[in-house]
Amino acid sequence: SYEEQQKVASCLSSLDEVIAAHSQKLDILKDHKKGLMQNLFPQEGERVPKYRFEEFENDGDWVEEILGELCDVRDGTHDSPKYVSKGYPMITSKNLLSTGMMDFENVSYLCEDDYNQINKRSKVDINDILFGMIGTIGNPVIVKTDGFAIKNVALIKSIGKLNQEFLLHQLKSNYILTQFEKVNAGGILKFIALGIIRNLIVRVPSPKEQDKIASCISSLDLLITSEAEKIEKLKLHKKGLMQSLFPKIID
Repeated sequence: SYEEQQKVASCLSSLDEVIAAHSQKLDILKDHKKGLMQNLFPQEGERVPKYRFEEFENDGDWVEEILGELCDVRDGTHDSPKYVSKGYPMITSKNLLSTGMMDFENVSYLCEDDYNQINKRSKVDINDILFGMIGTIGNPVIVKTDGFAIKNVALIKSIGKLNQEFLLHQLKSNYILTQFEKVNAGGILKFIALGIIRNLIVRVPSPKEQDKIASCISSLDLLITSEAEKIEKLKLHKKGLMQSLFPKIID
């Protein structure tokens, strides 16, 4: 009946409006983060950021340091192990996502012997940073769970001189991207040598300012992730409604 058409249309249209509103909120949060990244880190040729938290305004310039002198920077295996149907995941550059997460769905698996052999060279621990070196360049991810091996990925381990979350966000900044572009001379970036990553110049404020910046951006990342998850749940809910509110072929 016409009345039922109206009810179904109203239900689905209302849900579309909710999805659109959350999508708009997500875009605003992403734009806000982009602006923060530009303002909380010094830009090319600068030694202080455009915006500084009040308690650090008189702390002076950030110090330029070489990444390899502040962290233990190494890479994963260069071998091509034989993969098995079930075992330990092998994470490569393609499994590092721009969302800051790791994709454990599309992985190959190693037997225990190969896993242990690879980990003699490059064991991944919680709070390490992974950075794509081949194919997918960058997409740095901070490790939240272990039990996997790596290939085509740089491994950045803390030696206590940098806040790892602060470093993670700086590795995503335009300042770092500019350094890669200079090395690559405008070509299509398909590979970054480990030496280039070790020699990246990072800008470092005091430990307390590192902590404040890391906390600020990481809190915003949590909001962005939460909003993205809400949108996915709403889309799944709509899909279920579409399947239930309209008859199937056999009905």
